[in-house]
Amino acid sequence: MLDRHARWIKGQPGGARANLAMADLEGVDLSHRDLRGAHLVGARMARGRLNGTNLAGADLFGADLRDADVSRANLMQTDLRGARLRDADFSNSNLRGADMRSGSLEPGGSARRGNPSDAELLEADAARQMHKLALLRLQNGMTAGGGIPTDLTGAVLRGANLSDADLTGSILQNADLSGAVLARTNLSDSRLNGANLSGAVLDGAVFDNADLVGTRLTDCDLSRTMLTTAQFTRPIDSIGSEIQRIIHDHERWIDSFGQRGERAELDGADLSRADLRSVNLSAACLRGANLSAAALTGARLIMADLSGANLEGANLMGADLSGANLSYAQLTGADLTRVRLGPAEIKDPSGRPTGRSWAANLMGADLRGAFLVGTTLAQANLTDANLARADLDGADLSGAKLQRANLPGRLPRRR
Repeated sequence: MLDRHARWIKGQPGGARANLAMADLEGVDLSHRDLRGAHLVGARMARGRLNGTNLAGADLFGADLRDADVSRANLMQTDLRGARLRDADFSNSNLRGADMRSGSLEPGGSARRGNPSDAELLEADAARQMHKLALLRLQNGMTAGGGIPTDLTGAVLRGANLSDADLTGSILQNADLSGAVLARTNLSDSRLNGANLSGAVLDGAVFDNADLVGTRLTDCDLSRTMLTTAQFTRPIDSIGSEIQRIIHDHERWIDSFGQRGERAELDGADLSRADLRSVNLSAACLRGANLSAAALTGARLIMADLSGANLEGANLMGADLSGANLSYAQLTGADLTRVRLGPAEIKDPSGRPTGRSWAANLMGADLRGAFLVGTTLAQANLTDANLARADLDGADLSGAKLQRANLPGRLPRRR
């Protein structure tokens, strides 16, 4: 098929465009191949090698490229709507004019000039049918608007050219866009919590209603960007002197094993959009607190009481919530990638292990659409929890209680 595609590109006899739609190509090595215009709708290429590959104008609608090496590739005018690109490496790739909006059945890809021929109309209809099949495969990720957001969580886009690309509604949490070219790029309604845009070129970039909580914008010229309706982090020093004091005293209490400072009592506190990255609030009381859209990457919340708290859309990637109480908490759309929600080791007042442990409690928690990729949920209590549309790829559910839980269509195997 690749040989015929090469002949098709060159206009030679016997050539035919490569059609690998919905194919299972996990781990495939297609590095340095010329796949311009190829049909790769819904193809599974997770952990594949596409470094240096020419994918200009290819149809990658709904494709799975998680953990793939796509560095130095050419993806000009490529249709990547609804693609799963989590943790993929796009460093120094050319994504100029790429369509990375939410996956839908709207027309996408590069626009044609003039009136299309009958053959082109038939081809477009076939593409729509394949897009429909890809949407069915990805239906667990459907949003209220009917589209599936392009997921670039944790993706590496260092030095990539994204000029004129459309990333409307895409998920770029914790993505590395340092030194990337984002001239005239549309990032409206995108989620960039914890993303690194240091040194990125942002001339004419549009961030209408974008979530920029915890986004690094060091050495960026923002004078020619549209940021008026973007949502920014509330720095800890803007939350209030009393809350600052409580957090400071709590960290002293933790460091001194309770000899100094005081345990944090933040029940019902408004910490929405707060920058709490790497904060240590282990064993703190945060019942009913508002932590919606907060930046909590790398935070330590071991055995914290977050029962009934609002963590909708919060970024908790890599946080430690071992033994935490999240019963009836709102976690819709939260990013819990690689979060530790297993049992916490109980220690005595001097910090020595007692040989006992305390399981995490997520009874009745609302986890619809949450990202639980690689998350440790061993022995966790998920009774009555709502996990509809949650991404549990690689999650550890060994010993977890799942009675009456509303589960997604496919669960990872219990270890």
